[in-house]
Amino acid sequence: MIANRLELVSFKTCPFVQRAAIVLHEKAVPFEITYIDQASKPDWFLKISPLGKVPLLKVNDTVLFESAVIAEYLDETYPPPLHPADALRRAHNRAWIEFSSTLLSSQFQMLMSPDRTSFDAAAARFSELLDRLEAELGEGPFFNGAAVALVDCAFAPIFMRTTIMEPYLGLGAFAQRPRIQAWSKLLLARAAVQRSVVPDFAELLIDSWRQRAPLGRELFAERGD
Repeated sequence: MIANRLELVSFKTCPFVQRAAIVLHEKAVPFEITYIDQASKPDWFLKISPLGKVPLLKVNDTVLFESAVIAEYLDETYPPPLHPADALRRAHNRAWIEFSSTLLSSQFQMLMSPDRTSFDAAAARFSELLDRLEAELGEGPFFNGAAVALVDCAFAPIFMRTTIMEPYLGLGAFAQRPRIQAWSKLLLARAAVQRSVVPDFAELLIDSWRQRAPLGRELFAERGD
């Protein structure tokens, strides 16, 4: 029986921390979570975070960083394994986990666009990446077929944010991509995904976007919100 004390360090809207939280919940591993203020990171956090970023996973007195590393550690340590058993398939999944990070970065750039021209260009790039993902997917229901895997945990935060922001952006991100749409709906219904964020997550995400993004403020002003 593994008796490690696990503490996940996060801020409440970080998609990369959410990946680790999903894996922990999928495996039913007990853990604590500590939230910090992204805009005013405490000294104790900066002392233990080599890159000054979340997520961090404290395993007893050892600090792990980078979400993919944390997910792999958890998968190697706590059953059941979520990575495919086949080495080639595992490598293929790792490659698409990296793709999911690119997709998250593209989404962030789109949301933080300073003006409509920049937004349109970023939205076009985001759409291209979604098309590439749609073309890669098989019959589902998950990325590899019947079983949920680490790669599914990596994409769930993107799908959650896309779904929350869709009423404001009107991109129709999933409308013409039926495989992504079905996959997203299945993932967002999972208890592990729902429990990976705070109860008021949608409100926090929208408020953060409204405060930090020039275009977000413009869109909310137009809506009268």
